[in-house]
Amino acid sequence: MTSAELSKEQQIMRAMRKTLTSIVRDTAPRDGVPSPFTAETVENIRMCLGLISAREAELAEQLGLDRNSRPRYADEAELAQTQPLNFMPAASKKLN
Repeated sequence: MTSAELSKEQQIMRAMRKTLTSIVRDTAPRDGVPSPFTAETVENIRMCLGLISAREAELAEQLGLDRNSRPRYADEAELAQTQPLNFMPAASKKLN
């Protein structure tokens, strides 16, 4: 697959995920009101979202993208800082 095809497929996956989650959010029952969905429909929605997530992970792996990275501001300090490995003191006197 070319990167353009992957990009189009990623857009489709994102749109499907957003649409499904919007439907669930919009039809969420209020307190004391039963869900408009049957148990089978809820399970089918879960399966669809799981498949979408799995395919998004496959596409990210094909492109070499890190799925755990989070956006940060340009002026935000890096969380991980490198430290020199000079933690071992020089052997100045012999023990025993």
